[in-house]
Amino acid sequence: MTSLLVATCVAAVSLATASAALAQAAPAAAAAPTISYGPAIPGICVLSLEGAVGNSTVGKYVQTRMTQIGTQVQAELTAEQTAINSAAKALDAQKGTLDQGSFDKQAADLQLRANAYQRKAQLRDREMQATQQKALGRVSQELDPVVRAAFQQSKCSLLLQRDALVIANPQMDITGAVVTGLNARITQFAFDREHLDQA
Repeated sequence: MTSLLVATCVAAVSLATASAALAQAAPAAAAAPTISYGPAIPGICVLSLEGAVGNSTVGKYVQTRMTQIGTQVQAELTAEQTAINSAAKALDAQKGTLDQGSFDKQAADLQLRANAYQRKAQLRDREMQATQQKALGRVSQELDPVVRAAFQQSKCSLLLQRDALVIANPQMDITGAVVTGLNARITQFAFDREHLDQA
């Protein structure tokens, strides 16, 4: 169950980020028609893991912290890319005044810098993915007992993933209880970017 929760948590943060972007970009949609639900089925419960993580305090914290780390990474890479671009422009401006050997040497050195930059950008991307996976793994560890407690407290016999259903009676949904339980258990924890080059 833990590996499923980690995968679901990763999807939740990605989904929450995409949903926030869509909510800002999309105009207000017309109100959905009212639905009359049949009776809640005793023992069958519904849970949105994505919703539980995305609406929890710790889920929002992880999303905010990932954005902060991403901004730091982007600033680092942008500064390096700007320096390489400036060096390329300077070298291009000197093309007419340098002998061919000097120009070729500087061009080769610049290409080495550009290649190193590409490798660093790819490494930072993998580090961001590893950071997100580790952070959400921690959330998943905290979430697992909360889901089990909500399952037992609601006297569930069967727990269905809400996001796999088209429509379900909201009285069967234990997502709110899981969010409340997760908020009581953890709100934030310290984490920084994983450094795979030191592994």
